[in-house]
Amino acid sequence: MVEKPFAPSDKLKRLIDCDNSLLLLMNRFGISLGFGEKTVKEVCDEQGIDQDTFLAVANYVCGNEWNINDISLHSIISYLKKAHSYFLDFMLPTIRRRLIEAIDCSGEDKVALLIIKFYDEYVTEVRCHLEYEDSTVFPYVEGLLSGNPRKDYNIDSFAKKHNHIDLKLKELKNIIVRYYSQAGNNLLYSALFDIINCENDLNSHCSVEDNLFVPAVRIAEERGRNVPAESPDNAKTADENRQESLSEREKEIIVCVAKGMSTKEIADKLFISVHTVTTHRRNISAKLQIHSAAGLTIYAIVNGLLTMSEIRSL
Repeated sequence: MVEKPFAPSDKLKRLIDCDNSLLLLMNRFGISLGFGEKTVKEVCDEQGIDQDTFLAVANYVCGNEWNINDISLHSIISYLKKAHSYFLDFMLPTIRRRLIEAIDCSGEDKVALLIIKFYDEYVTEVRCHLEYEDSTVFPYVEGLLSGNPRKDYNIDSFAKKHNHIDLKLKELKNIIVRYYSQAGNNLLYSALFDIINCENDLNSHCSVEDNLFVPAVRIAEERGRNVPAESPDNAKTADENRQESLSEREKEIIVCVAKGMSTKEIADKLFISVHTVTTHRRNISAKLQIHSAAGLTIYAIVNGLLTMSEIRSL
């Protein structure tokens, strides 16, 4: 854990200095290298990255404070999908090649063949695990966000059977360390180092899903359940539920819009990206069914988010 949580004003290199593993996180968010002395905010604005989600995941991974309301489900799904591709298309095949180079797979060494067989079975399990998320879990959440969720599924269906896929890799590492005797085999030690790094990375990945992704989806599910159909008898209740479903950040943005601030001005004031402001505006419109600045101004006044004297102009 670092002295204080990472913030938009921090230079991006500070994150790497604190924890080199955040290089993998940057890659999965689509952040390019060569950022020099730029801040997190500057890099995210330039490269179209959701700054709030990036910082929430980075802070969580490093054991710092983070806010679930900063998580954009669209952004974290994209992040998780890229992590899946990294494991299946790069890291796991690389480890297999290095194991084959490091141990005798000619047929004479039965233990070596069993190690490769164990590893291949493990990769098959991992592939099934990740492909289930890609084909079932993520499409469910995307449908939820678009207002068309599956009625026969919810995120708890996933969470109840979500197991950490790093455990069997840890077992393989221990088998090699304890029972495969080869002195001075640099290739084998290098392969073991890759296995340890992949084990830690997979554990972190599953932890992000359990503690950031799943809770954020539960919030989205709850919001979807708590908006009743409007009628003359329950219109007030509907308005109250909608306001309660707004995050504090969304309320801040409504106030800024009501004050006549541009998207860029809002982004600068709240230390978030223009893209993030746009995403919040879209979510606000979906929740309140109000699309204009004038409509949001009326909403803000009626619901006590600001007073008439705070409005720049009418």
